Amino acid sequence: MTRTKKTILGLVIFLLVVVVAAVIFIATFDLNRLKPTLNAKVSDELQRPFAINGDLGVQWARQTDQVGWRGWVPWPHLHAEDVVLGNPAEIPGDYTARLSRVEAGISPLALLHKEIYLPRITLVGPDAELKRLANGKNNWTFNLANSDESEQNGPPSAWSFKVDDIAFDQGKIAFLDPLTKADLHLTFNPLGKPVPFAELAGQTKNDKAADVADKPADVTAKGRDAAQPDNAKVADHKVVAAGNKPGDGDEKGEPAASIQDNVADYIFGWTLGGKYNNEPLSGEGKIGGMLALRSANAPFPLQADVRSGATRIVLRGTLLDPMNLGGLDLRLKLSGDNLGDLHALTGVVLPDSPPYSTDGHLIARFQGKEGGRYRYENFNGKIGSSDIHGSLTFLQGKPRPSLTGDVVSNQLRFADLGPLIGADSGTQTGKQKAQTQAVQPADKVLPYDKFDTAKWATMDADVKFTGKRIEHGKNLPLSDLYAHVKLDDGVLLLDPLQFGMARGKLNSSIRLEGNQTPMRGRADLHARGLQLKALFPDVEAMRSSMGQLNGDAQFTGTGNSVAALLGSSNGQVRILMNDGVISRNLMEIAGLNVGNYVIGKLFGDDQVKINCAAADLGIRNGLATPRLFVFDTENAVIKIDGTTNFANERLDLSINPNSKGVRIVTLRSPLYVRGTFKHPDAGVKPGPLIARGAAAVALGAVLTPAAALLALISPSGGEENQCAPILREMHNGK
Repeated sequence: MTRTKKTILGLVIFLLVVVVAAVIFIATFDLNRLKPTLNAKVSDELQRPFAINGDLGVQWARQTDQVGWRGWVPWPHLHAEDVVLGNPAEIPGDYTARLSRVEAGISPLALLHKEIYLPRITLVGPDAELKRLANGKNNWTFNLANSDESEQNGPPSAWSFKVDDIAFDQGKIAFLDPLTKADLHLTFNPLGKPVPFAELAGQTKNDKAADVADKPADVTAKGRDAAQPDNAKVADHKVVAAGNKPGDGDEKGEPAASIQDNVADYIFGWTLGGKYNNEPLSGEGKIGGMLALRSANAPFPLQADVRSGATRIVLRGTLLDPMNLGGLDLRLKLSGDNLGDLHALTGVVLPDSPPYSTDGHLIARFQGKEGGRYRYENFNGKIGSSDIHGSLTFLQGKPRPSLTGDVVSNQLRFADLGPLIGADSGTQTGKQKAQTQAVQPADKVLPYDKFDTAKWATMDADVKFTGKRIEHGKNLPLSDLYAHVKLDDGVLLLDPLQFGMARGKLNSSIRLEGNQTPMRGRADLHARGLQLKALFPDVEAMRSSMGQLNGDAQFTGTGNSVAALLGSSNGQVRILMNDGVISRNLMEIAGLNVGNYVIGKLFGDDQVKINCAAADLGIRNGLATPRLFVFDTENAVIKIDGTTNFANERLDLSINPNSKGVRIVTLRSPLYVRGTFKHPDAGVKPGPLIARGAAAVALGAVLTPAAALLALISPSGGEENQCAPILREMHNGK
């Protein structure tokens, strides 16, 4: 053997000895010696305590799933026990997260091309406690010690990191947040084997999947029983095609959600308990595997059934581009006792309402130009006994988020609008009735329930609502409704607020300045062309009437309830009616017991024709005083004086009849109406009797301003109504 060959052989033997020695050293080296240094380095980098309190070790073993010569290369399998990540100094508590044990195998060959490849990470007993303080600081935001330096030191590292699977047995997450008054506990459990997304999210003509989604506890429990994992031995996660296509929907042809192909299976079930906004919160559902989160092209499956008090949220669908929180595509069902309760859960300001339920398609975008956009489209549902349909868009932005959209009701029960002003809808829950009764004084009629103006400043809105057909009582002949609702920096504007009423129109504009303390309000109302025969369809004599009712009203006031606004109001009311009838029967139909008494005293049981009725009321500090309030009938002129006090809800009215001849023998003395709105009292004023057969009196002889009422004269049957010449005579006789 030549010297050269001996030298080469010696070098080879030396290198082999070094490699063998290195392998032996690495294989036998106690990694626990590195724990103090490792703990200190990680703690310094994360700027919070980190410790591996248990054993830190490595085992070398061949990978049986590798083919060819690669299967003979031993891989290091690292493990660490009792791993604890502490809280920042300003956050109380023992830890942010901890693990009983973590295991991971590392591919040595991948290191040759600068890749850290972990085929599988196994987490045993993961437990996290997420906390936020009242000042907004939290323990889930990391400020790395060298993050600023790394940004300044040029391009990122050439090394890459890859994980194929993350497995764990049962995981726990606690969430404590005084800002949202949340104290939540979330538990994750592997299902034992993947549950196909299409099985739960796919729609059929019979909508079987909807039935499953409404009962997530059954499927979750079944998966848990089947799983019974030993430590962290759970099913591998694989991305599969669900087979569902966009547009698969219910029988009506409306898509439940734009379900995409290649959706990952459900891997974990979860349960939720605790409190949110001081209300009990509970829920359960399913999610995909951890590794499905990294795929931008395979939507991450979600399914949930959550309850907070009487509010229930049921959803199923997908999270798009999970690692970047691209968005949501969900079938969403909402139900509860009061739409207003959703503000605490969603931040969306909605009006108080009777019990409700909706079912629609939610599309959310978190990134890009449309980031922070949520659209709840093509929803159907009920509020009280009224149906609702439409689409709403919630957009997060500055200075406030906003809500826009259109809502339609084909059959609107008018009483369901009652909670908007604090009135009973007739479909209130026991809790709502108790709250209303606690606020409403027993002897008062006007609603005392306060508007929650604090919510108004948190969001803007521009929503149009249409009620195509209104279900109403006989004493309120409304046919339809249209409202354009705007909310801007705490100011609520309903303009227009229009009702079809008695074949005419009731147009109004209402402005409530919730950004003022106390709230300031203004209302402008205009009634045009209300047909008397439609107003009183059950009055036989009114059916042939061509008469109309027209009116205007303007109010301003301050206060945070309807009672307070009217009790402090200033304004005026003008009403003009022609060619009608009045009788006790009419008062009974209208439900006016006092009116029944008064008409009975004036006219007996007879029906009496009204030529013209005119009212011009001035309101100051909640006290309404008639400038003109008269009825010109075929037998007499009836003049009403006195006051109506909205502040204390009391009446003090005098009714003075003036006979046109000897036909009315029952007119003996002026009448009075006193007492409260809820318990009025009527009677005959003591004093001299009215002389029967007094000279005929006409409405035009009442010397009072009438110019303002001239604008309310509306032609009837192609000719001016009977009020026109009388009002002109009054105006000219001033």
